[in-house]
Formats: sequence, structure tokens, C-alpha cells
Amino acid sequence: MKIVIVGGVAGGATAAARLRRLDEQAEIVVFERSGYVSYANCGLPYYIGGVIEDPEDLTLQTPESFFARFRVDMRVRCEVTAIHPDKKTVAVKNLETGEEFEERYDKLILSPGAKPTQPRLPGAGLEKLFTLRTVEDTFRIKDYIRAHRPRSAVLAGGGFIGLELAENLRELGMEVTIVQRPRQLMNPFDPDMAAFIHGEVRRHGVRLALGRTVEGFAERDGGVDVLLKDEEPLHADMVVLAIGVTPDTALAKAAGLELGLKGSIVVNDRMETSIPGIYAVGDAVQVKHYVTGQDAVISLAGPANKQGRIAADNICGGDSRYPGSQGSSVIKVFDLTAASTGVNETNAAKAGLDVDAVVLSPMSHAGYYPGGKLMTMKVVFEKGTFRLLGAQIVGYEGVDKRIDVLSAAIHAGLTAIQLKELDLAYAPPYSSAKDPVNMAGFMAENLARGVVKQFRLEELGRLPRDGSVTLLDARTAEEYARGHIEGFRNIPVDELRERLGEVKRGRPVYVICQSGLRSYIACRILAGHGYESYNFSGGFRFYDAVMNDRRLIERAAACGMDQ
Repeated sequence: MKIVIVGGVAGGATAAARLRRLDEQAEIVVFERSGYVSYANCGLPYYIGGVIEDPEDLTLQTPESFFARFRVDMRVRCEVTAIHPDKKTVAVKNLETGEEFEERYDKLILSPGAKPTQPRLPGAGLEKLFTLRTVEDTFRIKDYIRAHRPRSAVLAGGGFIGLELAENLRELGMEVTIVQRPRQLMNPFDPDMAAFIHGEVRRHGVRLALGRTVEGFAERDGGVDVLLKDEEPLHADMVVLAIGVTPDTALAKAAGLELGLKGSIVVNDRMETSIPGIYAVGDAVQVKHYVTGQDAVISLAGPANKQGRIAADNICGGDSRYPGSQGSSVIKVFDLTAASTGVNETNAAKAGLDVDAVVLSPMSHAGYYPGGKLMTMKVVFEKGTFRLLGAQIVGYEGVDKRIDVLSAAIHAGLTAIQLKELDLAYAPPYSSAKDPVNMAGFMAENLARGVVKQFRLEELGRLPRDGSVTLLDARTAEEYARGHIEGFRNIPVDELRERLGEVKRGRPVYVICQSGLRSYIACRILAGHGYESYNFSGGFRFYDAVMNDRRLIERAAACGMDQ
């Protein structure tokens, strides 16, 4: 059996290695148009910033090492230009010699990946305009920085690559501005959670130009103007387009394969395309979202590796199935760690789900052990059933641990309430006896049982200020004096029982504190004395971060200036 694989890196290289482990006799040929068959795509920004110093560290395997171990024929700088399903051949061009030839196959795996999204805008071909997707792209940016010592950069796009590159360029001492049409960075996060990411990048000197539409690029004064709709242009020494990726499926389209979202290749759960004998994996394929069941395109290394393995299993006579992508991810943002899994609240609502969430601010480990740091967690679930839908965490320590636990819980079909039952490892330097994940479960259980009712940030502005409800801040007088929400009066929770006479009966009481814990206790006190009460989800710390971010974005929009 002869298997031809188009594209290496995550999906293709994984498929090739798995094929050899399952079939020692198969002939396996991989065509990769770049010069690198298996490299650390996610490490590219860190090489530019100097965190990774040796360029060879980016290369996971070479054609020689792959052949030595797996006897796989890895042909780099060879581009597949056409697929002929009727003849079971692919047309190939050697990019170094110009030679063109056809290669026969019994089974074909497509792993073409995705290419940087490049809108057709004036000036898109300028020399000082870059994209970052391949090792070659990385070397071009690195060489330009070494040769020209640019002092400023504009990054068009605030996703994974944009944020990682912003951090690394700042480490090189460059002035960095991120510009994009959406009014938030990192779309896997809800706007309220993205506020914490915005705050971190601002603290490190990155300017944000959110809600701006880029209309083109122009050379000026030795640099590049980024032309914005209805605003003055942004000027920088260099510009990097990081507005996302698009499935690279021109070959598949020309061959007549069925395409789906964003031109991606439609596959079934065995990674089979619409043409028998042809499989597809990685960033170029359409998958089912594990939580919503809807079609999705999710460009992440983890799913690509799993899909490559599944395709190889099935080619070798197995019956492996891909259950769908959950979209679990984590990113370092300067000193911050931000992670997400499943669907966020925004996308869950768009998918037609009746959704709710709990927001909490636990410590990374036991409070009495030195060095603990706050994290902000948002756990999203379906109303009524409490089916766990997704989670987002932003913090400094222990974020990756908790998001992985929550990811596993979603995959296992647990409810938000069942999080309280998880038996998680505890020692003071690492966690608390009631882990933050358990705490989210306790909060969900309280909601399910009616032990407490909550109100959310989006409801806050709708609360009447005419005296028909009582607005109560349960923090200390000192905390209240440092900042509070207009209309909320201060009765510290430890004084509440003695001052219940100041809380009028027969009116709902809406309570807030710094993180949500003291206000929860206040609600229980009030409930014990016959009051109807509601606890603010997330607390004043959460409110303050989100509202401050919104004010900065609105102010920048009104002034026509970057933040």
C-alpha cells in the first residue's frame, strides 16, 4: 500500500509516524512545500523575541531524522499542484529544480493547513508588511528586525499570534499597537473576561486600537501607514498581518472535494472526505464542535495531531472516530495566563442555548501559604440541566491546571454541579482543600437548589434606582470608600445582623462585595430573616475591571485615538 500525504507539520507528520507504527511495509511519501516538515508553529513568536535562541530548536524533525526512524520519504520544497482522484495520482512540482512529475497513491491524506488571512487591500504587497505562519515567515521578520532595528510595529489582529508577537516585540523594546475591527482581543473569551487581557497588555505598554477597520497600507517616511476607515492612519516601521487564518483548500476544491465553512474540507468522523480513499486532517477541515454539535473550523495543534492519528488508524484497517473539537487553549500574555475550553457565553447563546454562568475569583493556592495569586474564572452552563458548556480563566498561577480539569469534565459529560464532587489533589503550595473547580460546582449547586439567586453584570444597569429595590454593598467601609457603584449603600457583612433595621422589608435586596463571597453570606443572612436577595456574580473587582475596560474603549472611539 502506498500512502501520499500532502503537508507535514502537526497533522501530516503525525499521520506518517502512526502509519509506520501500524504498517512496516507501507510506502509513505510526504510532500511539504516549505523547507520544514515538522516544526513548532506555536514557538515562532518566541524565536522572534529571543526567548528561543537557536533556530534549530524550532525544528522537531528533519527529513533525515524522520527517514532514519520511520523510513518515511519526506520531500520538502515540493508542492502538490493538483489531485487526480480518477487516476489516483497527484501532480507535484519541485520548487528548487522546477521539475514536475506525478506520484501515484493508494490512499491520500490532505494536511495543507491554513494560510494567513490576507484581505485584498491596497498596499498589501509592501515590503515592510509581514505575515507569520511558517518558519520562513519567522526568519524574514527576524532578519528584518536585525537589519533595520525598527522601533515600532502595528499588528493587525489580536488573536493568539497577534498577542504572542506583541509580547515578544515589546521585549525587544519596540512600540506596539494592535488594531482590529472587533472590540475585544481573543475571541474565545467573552468580552467581560477579555477585559482582564486588555488590562494586562495595556500595563505592558501595548496600545489597543479596537473597533477600527483597516482599509489599506501605504509607504510613508520610511515606514508604513495603516489606513483606517474614517480615522487618521497608524504609522509604524513595520506591520504584521495577524487577523486569522483561512483553510488552504484550493487543491481540494479543484479536485472536487466537498467544502464547508470558510472553504474547509468536509470530512466525517473517520476523517474521510467526500471522495473515497482521500482523507483530510488539521486546520483545513471542518469538524463538529464537541459541545454544540455544530459545524466548526478550529485551528489548533491538539486536534490536528489527533486527526492525523485517526486517519492513519483507519487507513490501516482500524475504526477510529473523531468526536469533535472542544477548542481548549491557553496563552501566555506577558505575566498573565489566559485559557478557555468549550464555548463561551456569547457563542453558546448564538447557538441557541439557554445559558448561565458563575464568576469567581479564587486564589491559586491556600491563602495562608505565601505567594498565592487571584485568578478569575467563568464557568458557563445550560440553564435547567446545568450541562457544562465551557469555561474561561485568567490569572497567574494554576490557570492551565484548572482549565484542563474543566476540559476533561466537559468531555466526560459532567454537569456544573458535579464539579463539586471531583477529588482533586491538594497541598498548600498548589491548591486549596476546596479547589477553585470545586468552588464553581458549589456555586452552581447553590443556584440549582435555590440557596442563592444571582444577578449578572448585564442586569446591573437595569436595576431601578427609585427605591423599589435595596442596593447593598457588603464590603468594609474602607473598601467602599475606595470605589463603589452609584446607588449602593454600604453595610459591612459583619454588621448586617445588627443593622437589619436599615434594610426595608418587602423589597428585593441586591448585594455586592469584592469577589462574591461576603455578598453570598449576606444573602444567606437576609434569607434567614425573610428577605428576598440576589448576589452579584463576580463581585466589585470583576465589575470594576470590565467597566474600566469599556470606558477606555469608548473614550478611544470618541477621541479617534489609540488607547
